[in-house]
Amino acid sequence: MKIALPKLRTSHLITNQEASDFCQTALEQKDREDYAGAQATMRRLWAGVGERPKTEGLHPSVAAEVLFCVGILTGWIGSRDQVKNAQETAKDLITESITYFESVGDQTKVAAARTEIAYCYWRDGELNEARIMLRDALKKLTTEGITRARALLKLTVVECSAARYHEALEMLTDNTALFQRLTNHAVKGIYHTEFAIILRSVATAEKKDEYFQRAVSEYKQADREFMLARNVAFRAAVKNNVGFLLYKLSRFKEAHKYLNEARRLTARFKDKARIAQIDESSAQVFIAEGKPKEAEAVARRAVSALEKGGHSCMLAEALVTHGIALARLRRKERAHFIFQKAIEVALRIDALNVAGLAALTMIEEIDHLTPTTLRAAYQQAREWLATSESQEIKLRLGDAAGKVTASVPGEFNSTEATEILLIKPGTLQQRMLDTERETIGRALAQANGRITHAASLLGMSYQALAYIIDSRHKDLLTVRSPVVRRRGRKSK
Repeated sequence: MKIALPKLRTSHLITNQEASDFCQTALEQKDREDYAGAQATMRRLWAGVGERPKTEGLHPSVAAEVLFCVGILTGWIGSRDQVKNAQETAKDLITESITYFESVGDQTKVAAARTEIAYCYWRDGELNEARIMLRDALKKLTTEGITRARALLKLTVVECSAARYHEALEMLTDNTALFQRLTNHAVKGIYHTEFAIILRSVATAEKKDEYFQRAVSEYKQADREFMLARNVAFRAAVKNNVGFLLYKLSRFKEAHKYLNEARRLTARFKDKARIAQIDESSAQVFIAEGKPKEAEAVARRAVSALEKGGHSCMLAEALVTHGIALARLRRKERAHFIFQKAIEVALRIDALNVAGLAALTMIEEIDHLTPTTLRAAYQQAREWLATSESQEIKLRLGDAAGKVTASVPGEFNSTEATEILLIKPGTLQQRMLDTERETIGRALAQANGRITHAASLLGMSYQALAYIIDSRHKDLLTVRSPVVRRRGRKSK
């Protein structure tokens, strides 16, 4: 007797061709900054960031495409939405795709995958790792095409993050013919944008005004390419960059106009990291206009947004801007803490140029630094900025050296020297009070003036700290946040 077996339902399975088409469409949507569209396209294969895509039953070459695509989307969406550990997840998925690509002998895709892993490292601020991987990938991408073009653009972004502008400029100049032959308008637009950013950076660092005009020309060409690509998000980025360039030319009103338009367009895509970048640019314009209150509010908003994601390099730069605004508002203790935080964040990701700028700016903006702190800040700024080619940085370091020298007291007369050497009544007590004041001042700065939080950091009660400030360090009353008096209950 023949037993009829139940038929297997296969209608839910995705074919190799369907999976391949999904990946191609999703990556095209990614290039247009269409986050929702890319995720919707991959929905049958992938539930979202943090989830593993479905690759069962797919040919190894197609499974590799799916892992590669989902890895790129994870890094991209994770960066935009500031998803914790998204870059690590992206690297794992793309690394797995490399195993498949190697098994089918597709070395071009292996190299392309390594460029995407490198970009994950860049998003996390690990510039050296990103640079090494990209240079290694470019050695294997010998064919002049869009894959090599994308890798070159990623490397220029990394070099710009490290302030190695001449290396980035040389790279794009040497490969001009490659980018001219491309038919992809979005990639060509990115090329002109990066060229403009580098020209602007060199113009700022070396006072080469002709580079500013070349940068404007490159931005206009980028806008034309993005228009042809129908890419609104990238056009918003161009407006942000033009706004920053106008700020450098002291055309503040126009700069705000472009930056506000860039923020409005970017908000449509809910890209928190890019919005924070625009806010940081706006804060710099406000500082240049002599409006520190507005600058502090906008910079604080940018810092808050970047602290929630993995954009450490951008966070360090935003912290420097926030520190300047606080210093201009004469909130020196808080500014000192913010500059220290910027240095810490920058060193954590090996962004020595940013750490150096934070130390240098701290010297410039804060007048009450102790001679020891002043000398330490100058020594490290000089070391961390030793490779900088910027004439502006060299001039600023020279001015800082003068400030350090001025902080070192000259010769005392005989009476002053004798008085310093003699033991005076109350000297120990005064030193203890000075140390107490400095410790409390730092705690209040770290707590942004909130006395409850500062008391917790110092391991004491709110009442005890409030009493010490009121009785022994009244000058710190301007540092702490205002006291909120509780209303008494009305008697019935």
